[in-house]
Amino acid sequence: MSALFDKHATEIEKILSKYPPDRKQSAVLPLLYIAQTEYGYCTPDVIREVADIAGVEPTEVDAVVGFYTLFFDHPVGKHVVQVCNDLPCALRGSEPFLDHACQKLGVDKHQAEHGGATTADGNFTLESVVCLGACDKAPMMQIDLEYFERLTPDEFDRLIEEYRKK
Repeated sequence: MSALFDKHATEIEKILSKYPPDRKQSAVLPLLYIAQTEYGYCTPDVIREVADIAGVEPTEVDAVVGFYTLFFDHPVGKHVVQVCNDLPCALRGSEPFLDHACQKLGVDKHQAEHGGATTADGNFTLESVVCLGACDKAPMMQIDLEYFERLTPDEFDRLIEEYRKK
C-alpha cells in the first residue's frame, strides 16, 4: 500500500478498525500523527500517503494539515514551542514574552509570527499561534504537547534549558 502503512501496519489497522469501512476519512487525524512522527512533517508525498490510506483526496488531508497547529508542512525543530498571541493573551503580556523567547532562542520574530523560526542547532522551532485555550493564564506556551502557564521570562529560560537536555 505505502511505506507508512508497511512500517506501521498494526497501528494503522487498529486505528482504521475503530471506524466503519465507509468512514475511513475519520482516521485522518491519527494517521497524520503517525505520519508526522515518522517523517518529521507532512510533505506532499506524506499527505498523499495518508489520503490513500484514508480513502480521501489529498486536498482534504492538506486542509487538515493547514488547519491544525500541531501538523507541519515544513521542517521543524526537535521541539516545537508555541506562544499564544490572541487578544486576551496579548492583554496579559504575550507580546513582550514572545520578544524574550525570540531573543533567548536567537530567532527572527517576523519568522516566528509567520510560520515558525527554527534555531540554528535545529533543537527548537518557535511560533506564535492563535489560541491555545488558556487565555486567563497568559503568558502561556506549549512545548510539544505540554502546556506551561503564567510564565515569566526566567521560567521560559529554565524550561528551554530543560528541553535542550531531552
